[in-house]
Amino acid sequence: MIRVYPVFLALLLMTGRAEAQGPLVKYGKWVLAAGAIGMNYQALLAHNRADDSFDALESYCLELQQRCALGPTGEYLDPTSEALYQNTLEHDHTARNWLIGGEAALAGAAALFVWELSRPKGRPRNIPFEPEIRSIRGGTGLGLRVAF
Repeated sequence: MIRVYPVFLALLLMTGRAEAQGPLVKYGKWVLAAGAIGMNYQALLAHNRADDSFDALESYCLELQQRCALGPTGEYLDPTSEALYQNTLEHDHTARNWLIGGEAALAGAAALFVWELSRPKGRPRNIPFEPEIRSIRGGTGLGLRVAF
C-alpha cells in the first residue's frame, strides 16, 4: 500500500492544473522535509537501541565464553544470547526501514522544491503601479504605470 503513494502523488502533479498544484507543492515539500527529519530521527533512535542490545550481548558473552557458543546452524546455543542477538537484528531492521523512508521523503521534498522553482511564474496581479526606468538618448527617463 505504501508504494502506491508516490505513484498517486506523481499522477496528481501531472494531471492537475497549475493553479491547483500550488498548495500541494507549496506545503507538501515542507511536510515531506519535516517527515524526513522525523523518520531519520526515528532511525537514529532504533540504531541506538540496536547498539545497546549488542553491547548487552557483548558484556553477557565476556562474563562467560560458553554463553557465546554457536550451534551448527550459526545461532547461539544459549537462549539469552540468542534473544539479545535477535533483538539487535530487529532494531537494526527497524532502523534501516526508518532510514529508507526518511531518505525517500527527503528525495520527494527535493523533487517538489525543484518542481516549484522550475514552474513558470506569471506577474502577480496585486501590484497597483509599476515604476518604469528607461535609457533615452544619453539620459534616464523615469515613469509610472498605473493599472485601472
